Amino acid sequence: MRSIPKWADKVQDNDKKGQTIYDLCFNPEGTQLIVASGNHVLVYDTCDGGLIQTLKGHKDKVHCVSYAKNGLKFASGSADKTVIIWSSKLEGLLKYSHSDSVQCLVFNPLSHQLASCALTDFAFWSSEQKAVQKHKTNIKINACSWTNDGQYLALGLNNGVISIRNKLGEEKGRIERPQNPAIWALSWSTYKDDQTDTLCVTDWNKTLSFYTLGGKLVGKERNIGFEALMVSYFPKGEYILISGLNKACVMYTRDGIKLDIIGDQQNAWVWCCAAHPSGNFVVMGCQDGTIAYYQLIFNTVHGLYKERYAFRENMTDVIIQHLITEQKVRIKCRDLIKKIAIFKHRLAVQLPERVIIYELYSNDANDMHYRAKEKITQKLDCSLLVVCTEHLVVCQEKKLQSMFFSGQSEKEWNFDSSIRYIKIIGGPPGKEGLILGLKNGQVWEVHLDNIHPLLKVTVNDGIRCLDLSQKKQKLAVVDETGLLQVFNAKTGELHYQEPGTNSVAFNNLYEDMVAFSGNSSLAIKVLDFPAHRQKMMGFVVGLSGAKVFCLNGSSMVTLELPLSAPMYQYIDKKMFAEAYRVACLGVTDGDWDELGQAALESLEFEIARLAFIKLQNFSYLELIQDLQEQLKKGNVTRESMIGDIYAHRGKLKEAARLYQKSGQEHKALTMYTDLRMFDLAQEYLGSSDNTDLIRQKADWARNINEHKAAAEMYLSVGDTQSAIDIYGEKGWADQLIELGRRLDKTDRSALLSIAEHLKRLNQASFAAEIYRRLGDSAAVLHLHVEAKEWAQAFLLVQNQPQFKALVYVPYAHWLAENDKFVQAQKAFYKAGKPEEAFKVLQHLINNALNECRFQDAGYYHWLVSRQFLDLANTNTDIQNEYLTNHVVNERLAAIYYAFHAVHRYLEEPFTSYMPEALFNIARFLMTETSQNNRPKGVSLFAILYCLSKQARKLGANKFAKQILDRIQTLIIPQKFQEQVEIATIAARARPYSDPEELLPMCYRCSTYNPLASVSNLCVNCGQKFVHSYVSFEILPLVEFVLQEDISDVEAVRLIETPPSEATKGDNWKHHVTESHETLQLDIDNEEKDPFTTRLSSFEAGDGDGSFSPVVVNRKILLSMDSTSVLICKWNPPLRYQFYKNLLPELQIMMCYSCFKAFHVDDFELQLLQKGYCPFCRALPENSLNSDLCDDLLV
Repeated sequence: MRSIPKWADKVQDNDKKGQTIYDLCFNPEGTQLIVASGNHVLVYDTCDGGLIQTLKGHKDKVHCVSYAKNGLKFASGSADKTVIIWSSKLEGLLKYSHSDSVQCLVFNPLSHQLASCALTDFAFWSSEQKAVQKHKTNIKINACSWTNDGQYLALGLNNGVISIRNKLGEEKGRIERPQNPAIWALSWSTYKDDQTDTLCVTDWNKTLSFYTLGGKLVGKERNIGFEALMVSYFPKGEYILISGLNKACVMYTRDGIKLDIIGDQQNAWVWCCAAHPSGNFVVMGCQDGTIAYYQLIFNTVHGLYKERYAFRENMTDVIIQHLITEQKVRIKCRDLIKKIAIFKHRLAVQLPERVIIYELYSNDANDMHYRAKEKITQKLDCSLLVVCTEHLVVCQEKKLQSMFFSGQSEKEWNFDSSIRYIKIIGGPPGKEGLILGLKNGQVWEVHLDNIHPLLKVTVNDGIRCLDLSQKKQKLAVVDETGLLQVFNAKTGELHYQEPGTNSVAFNNLYEDMVAFSGNSSLAIKVLDFPAHRQKMMGFVVGLSGAKVFCLNGSSMVTLELPLSAPMYQYIDKKMFAEAYRVACLGVTDGDWDELGQAALESLEFEIARLAFIKLQNFSYLELIQDLQEQLKKGNVTRESMIGDIYAHRGKLKEAARLYQKSGQEHKALTMYTDLRMFDLAQEYLGSSDNTDLIRQKADWARNINEHKAAAEMYLSVGDTQSAIDIYGEKGWADQLIELGRRLDKTDRSALLSIAEHLKRLNQASFAAEIYRRLGDSAAVLHLHVEAKEWAQAFLLVQNQPQFKALVYVPYAHWLAENDKFVQAQKAFYKAGKPEEAFKVLQHLINNALNECRFQDAGYYHWLVSRQFLDLANTNTDIQNEYLTNHVVNERLAAIYYAFHAVHRYLEEPFTSYMPEALFNIARFLMTETSQNNRPKGVSLFAILYCLSKQARKLGANKFAKQILDRIQTLIIPQKFQEQVEIATIAARARPYSDPEELLPMCYRCSTYNPLASVSNLCVNCGQKFVHSYVSFEILPLVEFVLQEDISDVEAVRLIETPPSEATKGDNWKHHVTESHETLQLDIDNEEKDPFTTRLSSFEAGDGDGSFSPVVVNRKILLSMDSTSVLICKWNPPLRYQFYKNLLPELQIMMCYSCFKAFHVDDFELQLLQKGYCPFCRALPENSLNSDLCDDLLV
């Protein structure tokens, strides 16, 4: 650091007596200096020291001045007990007074509130307040200072106390100095990065101390050797100025470390000092009236070795920066740093009284941790300092001296001129070499192990800068005139020179590249090629690969420099290996691509391959590999290879020309067609056959979604299948239909393909048209099936029954998928897959039983029984087994059908059945399930409980008690136990008898059967009771059988034959009168009814109770009235069943599907409610033998 006097002034009165400068300050812009001198306030221009104006307002000595941070006003305080506020235009604004002499004042940095301090009080003034707030202290105040945030004011008192006050004047803290020395100077730190406010205090014990806002001592106290009168921080707080009785202004670091004296020693006390707002100037005022204004020049103290840069910061710290990784490390030396030298793992720092040698902790290239190795406790006076592995080299003008780290001198070299520049050029430890640049233009090489220097070259002017190349083959020298000269380091031969240069550096990774700066530009030069220049401020100090290290002022900047220009210079000279080495140092991807293209065009495959590997351009790498393989085979020309390269670049015409030149026209054609440039290919081919070209053009059109054009081109070259595929892929049904009609039926494969596509496009009718042309009925049928057009499919099957299975099986699956399981099983059955039908029905039965849908279960069992009956007719081998299964399932259907009513009665709160009907149903179930063959899901308890309950309602107490006793033997559900117990007790209190009208009567033998009978047969004649399948009353129907020689058909014919007229003549009398005509039966002559006669003969002759059916002959059949005969027309192999209604006036009908008997009224009611037979669910107009698809088609 150097301080240069800029201007000075001495203030004197009329008697030429010096006027003491008690205080001074700068305005915020730094353009004016306000000085308290004598009774006046002086305003100076800081540029030239000219006096701008003398402000007269005080009547006694002015002790203090202060400028507000906003630059609008400043204040002055005087021994005349007044404070004057001045405007920035140097006009007085207002004046207020204290009770004593004003000693100091300062503006708040934020609120611009003025604090003024007198001998025994202090006051606050602000433009917002009219009154001045005063506070008593009773102790003389010598100094004051606001904190940076303007919240607290520190007062330095004459009794050694520092009082901390808030903006209201209240004391918030108190610091007492040992021995109570007077406090004449204090100031709060202006350093922005401090976590807490720091107060710098000097007292008249010659001590410098630092305190926190809370009064805690920071660091240790330092003896400065003189009594201080003023403490002032630099604007940014990095340095402190202290002046006083030492007659000088001394600069310290913000930690209190002494740096240097500003300017010269003065002739009197220095009462005040201040730093310019820019921090580059310092002014001081003395007791003899002298004002001295100095400029500070902070020298750049630094050292550079490759990518490690060490420099001084805040005068006492060393910063080591890794220019590549941007890592930084700080070493606090706590003393003024004069010189820095760095080399490999060594760092030397020169302090005023010693030199410290540091070394790295490890040999890691990126390690940034240093530790002290040696200390040379000598005061060295040197102009240049260099550190080596084992030596410290000191330059003292013309003398160069090496010493060990212990401080012992080793060798000494003397030269005729002063040494201006030193650079280490490397070497073994202890034997390093240095190149020296002298003021007389000589360049010497010195080795630490050799006392004899070697003269390298001599230039005309003094050396400013020099550098040696990586392999030490070239020496670059910059002289004082700015001329750069590059020599051969061995022979001294001049290679080239460049004017206007201030610094030079060789690339430490590339021998032939040098960077130099000058005239605000940076130049990069290789060999003797022209230099490439770009704008840059500062000096180039290093070049590593593509990174340039530039020193601009005091900061080191690392620039990423694309080395494109030297690379292109090498490419122009076809020096691809050198161009590649430059590119490896750092160029853009575009430069790499240019290098690869240029090398490839020159058939420098290895360089091109390396360039494209860097770019990861795999297409070019494949091209290079192909070209190298062709070159190995030896069947390729240079023109052909360059043609491949041009084709890869897109230079197609040049490539075609080269292919033609090399005799490989087919490559040109392939190139054009691969790139879909068919017009150029056609032009290249001329008028020769172009079928393949059109086909390739069609392929291309298809790939770019020009499907219509592609199909037309395929058709033009006869590729019908490709056109069909396009039409089908795009769903163009109209084009497919048109093409199918144009094609001849001999082109079967194309027509089938069209039909398949039409079928997929839901154009079944047109697909069927094509199949009919081809005579493929099965395919047509498949179309109908896939389109779910079942009506057309069934019509086609009627004409061609051999395809029956093709329709019914998928139809059955479709029905099952749509939850139409009944129709599905019928379809399976008609398709000849009874096992599938039975499987469906069995699943339906199980599901119905699990869900307690007993009526559905009965219906499904009825369907099973009918299917077993049909199978018995077609399979005579196991006919008996099928018939047995038919009977079993018929019985289960009736049981489940009846149990549905009982289950609903127990589970639902209301029922639509009359008690008589429930009684009959439950009794029917009891007789049908009395044996140990009760079906799954049928609860015997439910049957008996329902029966007992209805019996009690109908007065059958005896029967109810019998049923309740039987219930006691069963497991009774929890919810019915109480009801059963109550019913059992209640039954004992009732008469033990049953009403006769409830007893079942056999209409054949007129016998009343007991209610507790366990069989559905008459106990007397064995005749099976026939029930109405709604109310389950016993119907007056008696079954009769035919004589063996009478067939079912003949019997039906005889029954339906009306009585002849001859027969009528013998027994009927005809009377005709004027008013009416009558026909009277002669009962006396009438023979008894033959059927009734048969019943009577049974009663007369067969009283043993064994069952003997009623057998009728032809005569009896002829005598029967057809309206009283019910016929069950079972399908073969079963015979018809015939029933005689013994009470013709009771209308009974029989369902022609399930052959169950009903009261006509009951059946019609059920038909109205449900629309079908309640048992078999047959529609009124349907029959079991309907057309094959009528009852299946949905």
